[in-house]
Amino acid sequence: MKAQDSVKNFYPTLRMYTNFAVRTIKKVCADIGPREAGTKAELDAQNFMAQQVGDAADEVMQEEFGISPRAFLGWPRISGICLLIALACGIINVFAGRDANWAPYAFIIISAFILAMILIEFLFYSKFLDPFFPKAISHNTYCVRKASGETKRRIIIGGHSDSSIEWRPTHIGGSKFLYFAIVYPVVGWIYTFVIGVVMLACGKYMPALVWIDCAFLPGYVFLLFFMNYKVCVDGANDNLTGCMTAAAVLKFMGDNNLRFENTEVIAMFSGAEESGLRGAKASAKLHPEFKDPNVETVFVSFDTIKDYDDMAIYLRDMTGVVKHDERAAELVHAAGEEAGLDIEKIGMFVGASDAAAMTQAGIPAVLFAAMNPGPPKYYHTRDDRADILEPKTIEKCLEMAVDMVYLFDEQGLKTKYTK
Repeated sequence: MKAQDSVKNFYPTLRMYTNFAVRTIKKVCADIGPREAGTKAELDAQNFMAQQVGDAADEVMQEEFGISPRAFLGWPRISGICLLIALACGIINVFAGRDANWAPYAFIIISAFILAMILIEFLFYSKFLDPFFPKAISHNTYCVRKASGETKRRIIIGGHSDSSIEWRPTHIGGSKFLYFAIVYPVVGWIYTFVIGVVMLACGKYMPALVWIDCAFLPGYVFLLFFMNYKVCVDGANDNLTGCMTAAAVLKFMGDNNLRFENTEVIAMFSGAEESGLRGAKASAKLHPEFKDPNVETVFVSFDTIKDYDDMAIYLRDMTGVVKHDERAAELVHAAGEEAGLDIEKIGMFVGASDAAAMTQAGIPAVLFAAMNPGPPKYYHTRDDRADILEPKTIEKCLEMAVDMVYLFDEQGLKTKYTK
């Protein structure tokens, strides 16, 4: 059976559940507000969304895990401090005289530390800075609609419930200023390393090269203020839309008394995605059943459902270093075709999603998003409010998500789906 045949007046019914999703998002933003990872607001939002799913969930599971919420994006400020220290060492060495040649060692060591920090913490999303930051407790919540018979398949639709600390560059000047605010000090960082190597190779200190490094001083200073810790954003689109797409699928099935015989459907509200995918990483670790070879499982992350013309299936994640399951990508693509969409498969240039953590853990996964990869002005800023929601995009993505669970129930994971 196709999703369109599951209920009478399928498309008007979809609109009703789109409205349900939009209303709930607006309610969360108005009554609960911003939801930094590890806060009571993050947990309150998960509990509220689970309540809205209601009896459509046969079971609601919840787990907690420890995090250091501000460690993951602590590297801009730490990098700025380190680069200022390196520059200060260089200037002090200038006044120490030409016979002194110790600052190049500082240039190289500090530059290497920054590289390690960014690679481990930001590129590979591993814990590097966590021991040095305050701790908190975050949660994952699962709304489970069980199979009526033996469970042979499981599909998890995931969205993250936490919202980001504001990125100042994006708020001030959008994507162009964001790139400038990153590239400018990065060039300075590379320059610092290079002049350290050059001076050691030549065996002498070169003050002129240090004075040139001063040209990057504004960039180093701005790194200190990259994150606006006074503002945690509403995150209406990123990513209450993903959470409520998952919730609306279960609500649609429950209200219309739809249940698969052998397929379990889960709406997952993860925590701490903005803090380095910590919720998804914890989920993969705490649920070995997701890797049970006897229950075919797929995880589909829905993230930022807003920009209709920018719908995409992200086959590569975590800044391109993680390749998702091609069968999972084909499942989403085939569901899109059922909904009248030809969704492009692309790779993620910078950043990562919960799907990356699942893929790394050996669980077939893929990311679907509808966001201008620019990124848009609302990305991680106070502009990500409920009044910029796009119901048209949410409705079409909900249609695709419903098609997806039906397709998975009938055919499982395949490299090619039959219509």
